[in-house]
Amino acid sequence: MEQNSNKNRTKHYDTMTIILRLDRVMADRKMSLNELAAKVGISNVNLSNIKTGKISAIRFSTLDAICQALDCQPGDILEYEDDEDLR
Repeated sequence: MEQNSNKNRTKHYDTMTIILRLDRVMADRKMSLNELAAKVGISNVNLSNIKTGKISAIRFSTLDAICQALDCQPGDILEYEDDEDLR
């Protein structure tokens, strides 16, 4: 996987872009990075990498813990856009 220059977008091959909206959901819930990291049980650095889209994968158990802590659905955090929508 390669990192697209657009913020919070992880590019996989040439046909798919996943946009991470964790920062938006955290802001809506007024939850800090430190607080969410503690509730999820991962390091601040790892959560920051998720939040900024500097990841190529996420474990379902981590996604589950994030959704539980933020009282949200995976679709609130992950958004799909086809590359053609970005051009």
